[in-house]
Amino acid sequence: MAYQVFSKKNLCMQIAVILSMAFSTGTLAQSTDAELQAATQNPVANLISLPFQNNTGFGIGPNNEAVNVLNVQPVIPFALTDDFNLITRTIMPLIYVPGSVEGLDVLPQGVGSGTKFGLGDINITAFLSPAKTDKVIWAIGPSLTIPTATDSLLGSKKWSVGPSAVLLVQPEGWTIGILARQLWSFAGDDDRGNVNQGLVQPFVNYNLDDGWYLVSAPIVTVNWNSDTGDRWTVPVGGGAGKLFRIGSQPINTSLQGYYNVEKPDLAPDWTLRFQVQLLFPK
Repeated sequence: MAYQVFSKKNLCMQIAVILSMAFSTGTLAQSTDAELQAATQNPVANLISLPFQNNTGFGIGPNNEAVNVLNVQPVIPFALTDDFNLITRTIMPLIYVPGSVEGLDVLPQGVGSGTKFGLGDINITAFLSPAKTDKVIWAIGPSLTIPTATDSLLGSKKWSVGPSAVLLVQPEGWTIGILARQLWSFAGDDDRGNVNQGLVQPFVNYNLDDGWYLVSAPIVTVNWNSDTGDRWTVPVGGGAGKLFRIGSQPINTSLQGYYNVEKPDLAPDWTLRFQVQLLFPK
């Protein structure tokens, strides 16, 4: 009987240990996912990722046609020293422009006509960022646009370079920040206009339960070479997203909508953005 009592006690202890381990593992997984979610919302996090961001612009031209830009945006960090990381962000746009659209705001000069589909100009930015995160996260570095467009209507035919910077904070449950970039052309086709284009992207994320979050990340652009009334594209809007796993593969998705309160004549009235981001945590 004493042996049975001892066995029952052992069994209870073993069950208690197993339950404790299970709950600890669950808490660790939740904590890991929370940290991963915060990293996905930090443009310069030390995280390898492969986002596919599709932007469809509606209401262009007299026929209210649509344009589509699929950005393939691999992010690869490198450890330079114990104190600093180098975060490379590449944007490879696949662009569709319908025939009746004479220009497209994603192009630095908004040129061309005729239905076209192909690769646009590739942009590469290399951010220098502290390896140890503080309350305020920052990064700065050069940005280079390469004239890789497969058609003259889909790119600037210019080499462009300029500074880019990121500044953000991540109080509990939130990510609030801004990304800015300015590009000037320095070489390329002499028959094409020079590039003088700025970009500002404020972003706000609020995290909910079970990997869900709310997001607003409008991309404000300005073409300084355009006439005053045709320079700015200013979208307003937002959406929602979710971080989940398929097997062991973490995936971040979001769906957002933006209305352009200020825009050039040939820019979309509004844009639908859908993103799928594959994550490869170390």
